[in-house]
Amino acid sequence: MFRAMEVPQHDATDWQAAAAEWFTRRLDDPRVCIMVVEVDGAVVATAMGILREAPPSPHSPGGDVLVCNVCTDPGARGRGHGRAAFDAVFAWSRTVGAGRAELLATEDGRRMYEKSGFRASRSPVMRAPLLSSGPAVQYRDQGARQRGAEGMRRPGADEQLT
Repeated sequence: MFRAMEVPQHDATDWQAAAAEWFTRRLDDPRVCIMVVEVDGAVVATAMGILREAPPSPHSPGGDVLVCNVCTDPGARGRGHGRAAFDAVFAWSRTVGAGRAELLATEDGRRMYEKSGFRASRSPVMRAPLLSSGPAVQYRDQGARQRGAEGMRRPGADEQLT
């Protein structure tokens, strides 16, 4: 999938071991739907949906489903395999109580998603690296007070939040 999307470092082994473990732990998780399409014993397309835990909102009182990893092997494109995997995940999404589905579309897949009712959002996706790259952010008591966060704390489980 990542090779087909021309993602740098797709052949690195460190993330592959972590991915294998992640997928293995979620194969029977009812909050995750992993679909593959096989032709002659080879996987040619994939799609996945994940019911995300999030606070209810006016847009989605029951949370939302992240649709991801929709990909078709370049040699098997144009035969409906990616559509079949995506449709199965989208059908599952309608059964888990979520209020909406969300995905990050490539230009190659955009038409397929729009035909299923997806629309571009006014909120752009923004990302920040949390591992070794990116600026390190450190909060100290003095710095928090200077930013007006003197009383900042995590609420306890026994407190009611309104």
